[in-house]
Amino acid sequence: MNTTEETPLPDETSELAKSIRERLGARSIVLVGLMGAGKSTVGKKLASLVELPFFDADHEIEKVSTMSIPELFEAYGEAEFRDLERRVIARMLEEGPIVLATGGGAYMNEQTRSAIASTGISVWLKAELDVLMSRVVRKQNRPLLKNSDPRGVMERLMGERYPIYAFADLTINSREEKKEIIAFEAMQAIAGHLGWQAPSNETKTDEEAGS
Repeated sequence: MNTTEETPLPDETSELAKSIRERLGARSIVLVGLMGAGKSTVGKKLASLVELPFFDADHEIEKVSTMSIPELFEAYGEAEFRDLERRVIARMLEEGPIVLATGGGAYMNEQTRSAIASTGISVWLKAELDVLMSRVVRKQNRPLLKNSDPRGVMERLMGERYPIYAFADLTINSREEKKEIIAFEAMQAIAGHLGWQAPSNETKTDEEAGS
């Protein structure tokens, strides 16, 4: 793990958070990316720093259906699950501003992408294959990886989905780094996207400029 990057100072995050909330309005911050990209982990930290409610779309789907994601896949198939996912995300976006972590396949739906584009700011947490695999092997609730070659499946998903994820408003490199660092980088990108500019430390005084 890279430990060379310093954790942001509280006043830095406070200034960014205030700027984001002022400019965000009713829009939501929506995290997209493959399973294992850190959408929930980074999303929770980001929501805490920006002082907005955090929601995980998969958890909300499980609540409204009273079934787990693997159970939904098994009982109804992926197509039916994606339709339910689309409807749940659309409803949640109407409750903004929030920070919303979406499932890996959610952004592939054109209607969902359109809803996110009109009511939120999309942030792609982009991760390398080895990073994704090191994370997903810790959990057994990944329906799409329940086969003899999960790495091959993940490579295929990257090939299919990364070109679509690239339509997101912002891209953040998700890597083996503290979630505070990744969340702060997301805050900087979001604030910049909303038109905020960091104060310059290079402004000279009149006396210095005339010397």
